[in-house]
Amino acid sequence: MDVMEILDEMKYKAKEDPGLCRRLLQTEQEKFPYDAFCTICRQYGYEVWPMDVVEAGEEMYAAIKRSTNGGGENSPMLEGQDDLYRMFLDEIRMEV
Repeated sequence: MDVMEILDEMKYKAKEDPGLCRRLLQTEQEKFPYDAFCTICRQYGYEVWPMDVVEAGEEMYAAIKRSTNGGGENSPMLEGQDDLYRMFLDEIRMEV
């Protein structure tokens, strides 16, 4: 299972379980939010680590850039554009 699938499943679980949703949102307050987030994911049986999330975000962003202009892009990245963790939290926050 790849990181995107894991995040989709965790999003579904958070939607069904308000307690889980709160726990995931509270990871933002931790000293190491990615670690806290991934720890919760592992508690639910998903083997995911902080670098997995970071790398998946960068790969997704690169794929989007390649698909829109043939592979080259000189414009600066907008803040958070490749941050799957933050995008995930924003999505579940909208569900609350």
